[in-house]
Amino acid sequence: MSYMTRFLTGTALTLALAVPAAAKEYRIAVGDGAGGSQEALGKAFVAALEEQTGGEMTGKLFLNGQLGDEQDTVTAAATGTLDFSILAINNITPFSPSVGTLTLPYVILSQDDAEKITQGEVGQQMIDQTIEDAGVRIIGWGYSGFRVLSNSKRPVSTVADLQGLVIRVPKNEIMIETYKSWGLNPTPMAWGETFAALQQKVVDGQDNPYLTIYAMKFDEVQKYITDLRYLFSIEPLIVSEALFESLSEDQQQQVLAAGKAATQASSEFLRSEESKIRDELVSRGMEITQPADDEKEFRDLATAAVWPQFYDQIGGKEVLDNVLTSLGREPAPQ
Repeated sequence: MSYMTRFLTGTALTLALAVPAAAKEYRIAVGDGAGGSQEALGKAFVAALEEQTGGEMTGKLFLNGQLGDEQDTVTAAATGTLDFSILAINNITPFSPSVGTLTLPYVILSQDDAEKITQGEVGQQMIDQTIEDAGVRIIGWGYSGFRVLSNSKRPVSTVADLQGLVIRVPKNEIMIETYKSWGLNPTPMAWGETFAALQQKVVDGQDNPYLTIYAMKFDEVQKYITDLRYLFSIEPLIVSEALFESLSEDQQQQVLAAGKAATQASSEFLRSEESKIRDELVSRGMEITQPADDEKEFRDLATAAVWPQFYDQIGGKEVLDNVLTSLGREPAPQ
């Protein structure tokens, strides 16, 4: 039986009821609301942690950014005031720039690409670098799918259609520059402010995976989706390195095993749920448009303008080349 079946159809509840009163309960910050991939990753991790430790460790999810904005939770975990956090990878990039390689536009072209990178040698290198740079350890990977563009004004299929729209982006330089390559001046905004800004028409649109749009109920304030595939959303599960180091060697291995199990569950969740959630959003009145010419105009503009800007920041062109060649692709242009 898969972790997906066990964790998301009742086992998590059964295990939770079996946890002894003396169990150590850790706080897990989750940026998104219920029903999305972040919650699924968190539930799978808690269930696996209880199983690995015989109920001696458990966790409690705090959804919808209750414990702070995603970037703030990195700082809190680094300083030991927060145990775990699940967040979009772009919110780790300001603390550990080499991770930004995975947020460069059109580097990851499929879920298989995302899994191969994060679960292989490149992923381990990023784990090690994040410990050194940010004081947090990535112990699991969530997969949310490509960040599609939503807006409240009109269908968008070309770069020209984008012009005049006010688009919210995270406070992430790479994503800001990607939209600039398409001729926009995007609005950087904290995640916790985004729904209200869309509702009040402060901004016209934003981009996030289908699962996140569903979990955050953006269909209530957005009408149109463009099925962009410029950035595959990876959402790491991080633990405070101070907390991790305070555990015994056996406990550390149990935490790592739980993170690995949660990673597998997240992979299965995306494959089983994304198309259903996309259909549900359409049934709620959202309209999905495909980019013209297989997204070539978006891709050519973004890779030509954005990749070279960030070679130095991510640790050199060779860091990107290592990712690309690991996926069987040609190195980046000079």
